[in-house]
Amino acid sequence: MGTEQGGRTRHTDEDTAPRHCLVTGASGYIGGRLVPELLAAGHRVRCLARTPAKLRDQPWAADVEVVEGDVTDPDAVRDAMRGVDVAYYLVHALGGGDGFEATDRQAARTFGAEARATGVGRVVYLGGLTPEGVPERELSPHLRSRAEVGEILLESGVPTAVLRAAVIIGSGSASFEMLRYLTERLPVMVTPSWIGSRVQPVAVRDVLRALVGCALLPADVSRAFDIGGPDVLTYREMMQRYAAVAGLPHRLILAVPVLTPRLSSHWVGLVTPVPRSLARPLAESLRHEVVCRENDLARYVPEPPEGLVGVDRALELALQRVRDADVTTRWTSASVPGAPSDPLPTDPDWAGGSLYTDRRAHRVDASEDALWRVIEGIGGDNGWYSFPLAWAVRGWLDRLVGGVGLRRGRRDAARLRTGDSLDFWRVEEIERGRLLRLRAEMRVPGLAWLELRTAHDRQGRTVYLQRALFHPRGLAGHLYWWSVAPFHGLVFGGMARNIAKAAARDGG
Repeated sequence: MGTEQGGRTRHTDEDTAPRHCLVTGASGYIGGRLVPELLAAGHRVRCLARTPAKLRDQPWAADVEVVEGDVTDPDAVRDAMRGVDVAYYLVHALGGGDGFEATDRQAARTFGAEARATGVGRVVYLGGLTPEGVPERELSPHLRSRAEVGEILLESGVPTAVLRAAVIIGSGSASFEMLRYLTERLPVMVTPSWIGSRVQPVAVRDVLRALVGCALLPADVSRAFDIGGPDVLTYREMMQRYAAVAGLPHRLILAVPVLTPRLSSHWVGLVTPVPRSLARPLAESLRHEVVCRENDLARYVPEPPEGLVGVDRALELALQRVRDADVTTRWTSASVPGAPSDPLPTDPDWAGGSLYTDRRAHRVDASEDALWRVIEGIGGDNGWYSFPLAWAVRGWLDRLVGGVGLRRGRRDAARLRTGDSLDFWRVEEIERGRLLRLRAEMRVPGLAWLELRTAHDRQGRTVYLQRALFHPRGLAGHLYWWSVAPFHGLVFGGMARNIAKAAARDGG
């Protein structure tokens, strides 16, 4: 048991023994960074994932146990929790569609009930910081849902730590990307009135330190904790701070009261890579002042000797990571809510119905290694090797209907891993040196994949193979395929030719 000395908790050796931790949401932004931190602290880690393949290429994959399942499935959660000391709940439906509150509620109840039934010693949840004195009915649906999840877990009968954070600043976080792109792209901007709301941002490294520290909380501690950095400032001031850190001129920012959260999300969606489905809950969370009301967690999880990371330093660290192409996880690490997760049908006569296919093959005057470098480097700033205007228009159309568009880019300029987002695609499978399979996350009436392969013919010459597949959903899906089919020669054909040329040029 922990004992109190001088206002700070002193732990016994038993309290500090390594824990067996379950991490949900390990393919997401925070979960993907928490796992290696827990391992570094000496804990054992098990991950519960709907799609275990997404974790396969993580640098820590060989050091953890991965269990397949969904947090809404009691059987899967129960199996994953067996023998676990600490269970991290890092999933939520941010950016989800209608009914997300019921889904969040069901998942939290399942998680709490199974944690109690299996004897888990502690649950840790990362939620959102709610404004003080604001009636629940005036909170955004997402903040309200995250608060409700925290309450459900606290009432589960299992000692629970609910960490409540406002804006998290770190390379690849949705909040940072929104701040970065708005500031960099708009030297003069008309903004919503929430630009003047005070917030208390927190650096992602301090969030991770707090999450790891919660694994060793005394058993009699079960409550919510506010976590934030040392600075309290308005969003307007954050934008000016970013401009200064990035070496940009002072921004002219004009706030107007007519931009509702809905209009704001459209505005953010057009200017930044963050789709409006995600921008809206982020904007709604900034309508009210979100400032920490206490710092009680420091009694149990001591702050580092150098103190918490301030806004300027957090922005510097995040921006440097972006410039060095060293972003460990991004907000895009988690799948877009509502995006298809169906695996590619491998049977040509797939029982799922119609399957349209566009196949291309080109001989390449280069080695398979040279061809693979081009394949793995596709997308993002490198483009898609055919008719850039057509890809750009398709990206804009996708954003206009609420999709992610092309601006998610890449996590790494040269290397991909399973589960990475790649513009409006997701890496579903990668066999390094041989196969890259992408699944579409754009808004289309059906399921779509794009395969890029290296191969060789009977004479040993390198061959590039490309296959686009589309499984239509209803009549709209069939009409969609046939409406775009006339452009396939230009888009897919040009893509195959230009990839072959690029490999020959780079490998020659």
